[in-house]
Amino acid sequence: MTVTTTARADRPASAPVRPGGPAPKSNRRRSWMPVWLLLPAFVILVPLFGYPLYQLGLLSFLKFGQPQASAGEVAEFVGFDNYSTLLNDDQFWDVLFQTVVFAAVCVIATLAVGAALAVLLTRVGKWPRLLLMFSALGAWAAPAMTGSTVWMFLFDTNLGLVNEVLGMQGHNWFYDKWSAFALVGVVVVWHSFPFVMITVYAGIQAIPTSVLEAARLDGASTWVTFRHVMLPILRPILTIVVIQSIIWDFKVFTQIYVMTGGGGIAGQNLVLNVYAYQKAFASSDYSLGAAIGVLMTLILLIVTVFYIRALRRSGEEL
Repeated sequence: MTVTTTARADRPASAPVRPGGPAPKSNRRRSWMPVWLLLPAFVILVPLFGYPLYQLGLLSFLKFGQPQASAGEVAEFVGFDNYSTLLNDDQFWDVLFQTVVFAAVCVIATLAVGAALAVLLTRVGKWPRLLLMFSALGAWAAPAMTGSTVWMFLFDTNLGLVNEVLGMQGHNWFYDKWSAFALVGVVVVWHSFPFVMITVYAGIQAIPTSVLEAARLDGASTWVTFRHVMLPILRPILTIVVIQSIIWDFKVFTQIYVMTGGGGIAGQNLVLNVYAYQKAFASSDYSLGAAIGVLMTLILLIVTVFYIRALRRSGEEL
């Protein structure tokens, strides 16, 4: 007996799919959509940042000082001499080390204060939470110049409230290198912790309550819950916050310059940004200051690469 089968008329035959065939037009248009959306910002930002960076890099390869700036002398091309001068200068390495250590301490303190207050926001009532958030946002919104001046007045040698309360009239907090760095670090953390607090608090609020309730039912303490439940979930957000804080604290200028009078006594409180300013404008060696700026830009570009990778990875994980 022969059995014959016929194809059903209501089931259209599908065309074979070729693995190496071209992608549909709709997919190709969708892949180009982010490029078209970013194009207006690209057109504006490239001239806005690209031209100054080009001039900064060009200036770093020239011998450009006060005679070239004011007397109109022709700048001489010196190649990598400015970079060679910097890399063979012990003061540059000392300032770079101070900058890295200062930024690291500020990042750790900012993360600790911001994360602790974020957890506190989840434990207090509505009105204390609103008061804390508005106070933090006020510190965040305060200009760096204004905040630095206010803190200088609080620790003023003769009229400062801190010296009056502690009975230390006449004590100069900015004379010693480490106390000056500590006060500047406090101001930097005061300006920066609200960003960490709000970001971490938003991440905590996004954690499903069922996960935390399950940890409590299992008998986990608050510290164990934070370490083994909340921290892994918050890791992408914390990575972004840490890298962003590194970028901010590495290029601190206003707080150091204002509170230490341009770098402290004999330059004991110099960081790279203030060091570049002194070389460019105090010493009228604009090309050397430009070389410091280029090196700082390269360092921050490396950090930015990690920042972008963290953003992409967090987007995939979230």
